[in-house]
Amino acid sequence: MGIPTAMKDAWIDSQIRRRNSLLVASPLEDKKIRDARHCTQEGVRAGARAAAIACVASAVPTLVAVRVVPWAKANLNYTAQALIISAASIAAYFITADKTILECARRNAENDIKQMETQAAATHSN
Repeated sequence: MGIPTAMKDAWIDSQIRRRNSLLVASPLEDKKIRDARHCTQEGVRAGARAAAIACVASAVPTLVAVRVVPWAKANLNYTAQALIISAASIAAYFITADKTILECARRNAENDIKQMETQAAATHSN
């Protein structure tokens, strides 16, 4: 399976064209891109941490219930157990990542506003 060669070549060509573009990003745009990447990475880290915790927190009671509770023993096969555990992990990942990214973006926006206010105050005092 893998990525088809034509699709991979098209992606590489688009990356090269983007780097060799005549357009140059302003420092403000570069800062926004860096901030967005930082927020995304922070969200991924927090989401992975939350998913790992949710995996353990849902696996232990699920596996105990399958061995102890008669209804669970009769009705929850391996696929159902895996679905219960993975659903909790996936939900924890996306919810946490989303909240973290939004919090980081809000923090960046507040910092940008404060920075603009201090620059405006500095220019008005001159």
